[in-house]
Amino acid sequence: MIEAPHYAATGKKHGAAFALPADYFDGTVNEPVLHQAVKVYLANQRQGTHATKTRRWVTGGNQKPWRQKGTGRARQGSTRSPLWPGGGTVFGPHPRDYRQDIPKKVRQLARRSALNARAREGSLWVIDAVDFDGPKTARLAGLLEAMELAGRKVLVLTNGLKRNVYLSGRNIPSVSVLPYTEAAAYDVLWSDAVVVEGGALGAPEPEVAASEGETVRTPVKKKLAAKKPVKAAKAKAAPRAKAEKSSGKSAKKKPSAEKKKKGSE
Repeated sequence: MIEAPHYAATGKKHGAAFALPADYFDGTVNEPVLHQAVKVYLANQRQGTHATKTRRWVTGGNQKPWRQKGTGRARQGSTRSPLWPGGGTVFGPHPRDYRQDIPKKVRQLARRSALNARAREGSLWVIDAVDFDGPKTARLAGLLEAMELAGRKVLVLTNGLKRNVYLSGRNIPSVSVLPYTEAAAYDVLWSDAVVVEGGALGAPEPEVAASEGETVRTPVKKKLAAKKPVKAAKAKAAPRAKAEKSSGKSAKKKPSAEKKKKGSE
């Protein structure tokens, strides 16, 4: 069981340490998954608006700088050639999309590994519920100073969205305030210290059911799977229904044939 220092909302340390949930904080850190998650996160932050002009986009150079023969110089067709100063750029960067995708389970595993890494090295602090009447930077700065975290890169994870706490830490460059369920693996690795509200640690993992660790979309799949046998049963029953209908039609046709015979007699 991993324990973390426990502090009150005023910055005073409790006597007993906070026992982190054993089902989530088991101490395992998957470094390859962390590397993949950070790489994807940084790639998705790129705008990809860089652009250079090739010779077709550089203005000027519509005519030959000199005639082809007789000057003793190398033949040139345009001053916008990449060989000339001010000419086009060869193989320069052009606008593109750097976005990458990562599976949901891998992203969650990376987040879990990052939190376990901070907890294992003693860089995770648990604090009671922090509620501010209004945004006040000095109040949050005083709280972190009382916890001896002043001057460090601190990630404050709140239990749900708390606007006043977020606005209080927005003006401090080394402090980032996020809801616990919205923090990514990169946010945890960016910080030197992680301060988590105790109530947030009991919340279920985002996009994962609390019971069986299944995603939210799995019940829909189960419903679809349950409908398949019904369709199969209908398909099996269809030939029987057709046979019954055909037998019924033949039974109805027989009396009509007998009436015709009587009429002929």
